[in-house]
Amino acid sequence: MATTYSRQSRPIAWMADHWPKATAFLAIYSSIFLYLFLYDDNFLLFLIWLQLPVYWLHEFEEYIYPGGFAKFFNRNLLGSSRDDWPLTKIASLWINIPIIFVAFPLSAILAGIYGLGWGIWTAYFSIFNALCHVGIFLKFGYNPGFVVSLLLNIPIGIYTVYTLINAGVINTTENIIGALFAFSVQAGLMIWGLGFMRRRVQKEKA
Repeated sequence: MATTYSRQSRPIAWMADHWPKATAFLAIYSSIFLYLFLYDDNFLLFLIWLQLPVYWLHEFEEYIYPGGFAKFFNRNLLGSSRDDWPLTKIASLWINIPIIFVAFPLSAILAGIYGLGWGIWTAYFSIFNALCHVGIFLKFGYNPGFVVSLLLNIPIGIYTVYTLINAGVINTTENIIGALFAFSVQAGLMIWGLGFMRRRVQKEKA
């Protein structure tokens, strides 16, 4: 049966249902585009932009194949009795779209205009988020997003940071600011997810 939405919520609800479906296409298309038009001309900027398709593949594993990240998060990390609450499709939309679909490419654009220091945080964020998936794996086993985290996010993120520092295009201040900003974003997500949302679950069970 086709999903129906109220007129007021229809655009957001439709996006919440369908945005992950675009991630594989976007990852493949953007990787080809970046390789053809940026790899040879500016390899260091290419590495900044590369964080975007890598993270789209990360989201593909989380939400499409094998998918089920929200269910895993709700059940295992929050202790919810529901697959789709409190981390709902709408909540997943508002987590992923502003950070990955907006902030990542915007930072890469700024890195190309004002200096690579503007984009280094994306590599750090990719590493920090991936390490969380590894930590979850150590406690619960496989979780959607783990494979791409291990094979792409961590090695490419580390290689990007190392290469930019080794090339001398990122100074110590930019490196520290980028790392702290990425850590703050990841920490904020964890506080919101494991703190606020878990309290909602506990309150419902009380």
